[in-house]
Amino acid sequence: MLTPRDQLLTGHDQFQRLVQEHSQYSQRLESLTQKRYLTDDEKLEEVRLKKLKLRLKDQMQSLESQFQRQSA
Repeated sequence: MLTPRDQLLTGHDQFQRLVQEHSQYSQRLESLTQKRYLTDDEKLEEVRLKKLKLRLKDQMQSLESQFQRQSA
């Protein structure tokens, strides 16, 4: 049986886009954290990316909650 998240990944375009963006931000953050020292611009980018990831995570959780309510 598929989880609500899996069902959204297979049939919900907006959810798929949010997951893809979240993944891209995670990859960029990973590349920043591997650096020994960050420039000021990179530090700002790191903070911005973390905020964007959190916003996307909130949106994905909201869609999952809506989906679960509709399915119940």
